[in-house]
Amino acid sequence: PTLDPLRNSVLLQWLAAPPSCRSFLVEIMKIDFAPWQVPLHRRLQTAAVMFWVFSFLALAPLCIVLFFCLLFTRFWLISVLYSVWWFIDYDTPFRGGRRVPFLCGLKMWDHLRDYFPVKLVKTADLNPNNNYVMGFHPHGVLVAGAFTNFCVYTTGFRQLFPGITSHMLMLPLWFRSPFFRDFIMSGGLIPSDKESASYPLQCRRGGTAVVIAVGGAPEALDAHPGTFNVLLAKKKGFIKMAMEHGAHLVPVFSFGENEVIMGISLPLFHARGVFQYSFGLMPYRKPIHTIVGRPIRVEKNPKPTLEELDALHQHYMDELSNLFEEHKSNYGVDKDVHLNFV
Repeated sequence: PTLDPLRNSVLLQWLAAPPSCRSFLVEIMKIDFAPWQVPLHRRLQTAAVMFWVFSFLALAPLCIVLFFCLLFTRFWLISVLYSVWWFIDYDTPFRGGRRVPFLCGLKMWDHLRDYFPVKLVKTADLNPNNNYVMGFHPHGVLVAGAFTNFCVYTTGFRQLFPGITSHMLMLPLWFRSPFFRDFIMSGGLIPSDKESASYPLQCRRGGTAVVIAVGGAPEALDAHPGTFNVLLAKKKGFIKMAMEHGAHLVPVFSFGENEVIMGISLPLFHARGVFQYSFGLMPYRKPIHTIVGRPIRVEKNPKPTLEELDALHQHYMDELSNLFEEHKSNYGVDKDVHLNFV
């Protein structure tokens, strides 16, 4: 009972203090608070990112807990009926998933895009008669550019590349979470195992693009601002998959991907908060420009030799390096900085 009046008294004294005193206290505490007066559109942007980060970090385990907890309540039938649906629908993630255009087009994703902001840049046409494997670099901590550009309809992918449907790969583990599996499938996400990733590429009429964040978790753990280390030197699985299905390769580089979170040291992110800019789980407002490169023609070869695989892999790395060098000056990268293939 005595805590609330004391807390209110401290808050009133803080608000009544001269700006100079508050600035002094902030400097001592080393916390950079956000201003009180924030435009509504920025608050909406922050709310959209909060939901996205929550989905990225906590929604899957929460869905699992909810599923089992419902079994011990009067709403147990929800979990039972979902179990039946899950059994019937079990193979859907491995057969191209189930995108929900309505959810991909929600206004919320526009706020997510504008928070950073994120922009998709096209350098060449993609023929809808062909299938594609798009290598996304770098992974970053949150894969913000990949999700915003290739999962939801907010940066104009469908308008820039008419007739192309994108499917982004995600760890198969997440598709074992009840409810959450349906949520991520609604955005065009599919499991990253070989069989699931290959399934969309079997479409003979073309028009499918499989998006792979090639560096994966190891590259995410090495994400630091101002560095351009790409975990690619020994990554050849996606190259082989493209050859086996005759899918053209498309290098994609996302400038600013490593800037939105200043690196990660599990379990703590080095990022900002909602009401202050010193610590927390919110990414920084740093622009992301995702550059889609020119497609590399790939002839179908069900059983490529090691020499053929190495040659195409080197060609891909050269094209990715050329893409980086061609555009780096537009996004504040020093002319002496180059991609480092690890």
